[in-house]
Amino acid sequence: MVGSDGMDGAHRTFVIIGGGLAGAKAAQTLREEGFAGRVIIIGDEHEHPYERPPLSKGYLIGKAAKDSVYVHEPSWYISHRVELHLGQQAVHIDRAEREVRLGDGTRVPYDALLLATGAEPHRLPIPGARGLAGVHHLRRLAHADHLRAVLTDRTRERDPLVVAGAGWIGLEVAAAARELGAPVVVVEPEPTPLHRVLGPELGEVFTGLHREHGVEFRFGRRLADITGRDGQVAGVVTDDGEQIPARAVLAAIGVRPRTALAEAAGLELAADTGGVVVDAALRTSDPHIYAAGDVAAFPAPGTGRLRVEHWANALNSGPAAARAMLGREVTYDRVPYFFSDQYDAGLEYSGWAPHGSYDRVVFRGDVGKRAFLAFWLSPEGRVLAGLNMNVWDVTGPVQDLIRSGRPVDPDALADPATELTAL
Repeated sequence: MVGSDGMDGAHRTFVIIGGGLAGAKAAQTLREEGFAGRVIIIGDEHEHPYERPPLSKGYLIGKAAKDSVYVHEPSWYISHRVELHLGQQAVHIDRAEREVRLGDGTRVPYDALLLATGAEPHRLPIPGARGLAGVHHLRRLAHADHLRAVLTDRTRERDPLVVAGAGWIGLEVAAAARELGAPVVVVEPEPTPLHRVLGPELGEVFTGLHREHGVEFRFGRRLADITGRDGQVAGVVTDDGEQIPARAVLAAIGVRPRTALAEAAGLELAADTGGVVVDAALRTSDPHIYAAGDVAAFPAPGTGRLRVEHWANALNSGPAAARAMLGREVTYDRVPYFFSDQYDAGLEYSGWAPHGSYDRVVFRGDVGKRAFLAFWLSPEGRVLAGLNMNVWDVTGPVQDLIRSGRPVDPDALADPATELTAL
């Protein structure tokens, strides 16, 4: 393959800021597409690029080895001539000179630049959240290592892990903690888990799943204070005054895109979703700069603009951006996709239907046995999103229904005898 300038690009330099899945997959695609120029990845961690889902699943509980989370073996970067600047912070983008300045003063020139800077966890804005040891976030390998040590600590085995937030990360860590034998209390301001993402109908399903495994919930509440003893977390106080002992606190209240570099460089940002505004080819307001993964806010038919923080988006948008950087025709229009494993429940979710955006939820299968599909329908009967729990090989048909945008018969949708492909 050749670049848009009719050459193999041997004289060009493509720089990727971000050492995660999106950046690593972009580098891989550049080489697979025949790009012969320099490929440089700048990552602020000392680790080689790795995938994040295992951090709240297999790696956290010790079932997945550290080597298994890396996107590529370290030797891959050498053999494919991908230059790594690990443990280096990109501190400035000079768009006029097309240079990236690193924290140590190094200037890295680029012909095309990919921002794959990801996201960072929100911090708890309460007393004790910053001054005490034992307040955790889960975004990096080191975070998972520290949290596993806490969960396996038998000196405080009666004290629970207190999880602030019942989103995907909060629930997955709760499941991991229970598997490791640690008690768990989840404090969530909404009336059910995942309320804003899945709505109350599915939220009740997850409530039952976790309560069966011993997780305690405090719905409609927030943490007001984290108390300590000898500099270490000792407990929490909720906003209604309840005091709960705690071995540690996990802040799982969402993330924000890492846009500081883009903002300082004057790139257009999305006011509604956050993130860096990109077009369908993942190109930013600067034609030489692209964005992929958690930080990219891309156009989505029917929903305006989306910013998706899930693994599949990083997996697919990094390669799409790489092809666009090479001058290929690219339209990034994938249906958002997410997967999760909690206890004996495996699930996949496709689409986008936050609470308040849909008219009804249609179930197919046995909800009580947690072997079912759920579909979120618009007032016109269009499938906005679908979730399959312990039912497999249906993601393709579910996503086809979402893409089609056509109304479906709710009764036929609920009937397991009706093939999804026939709807």
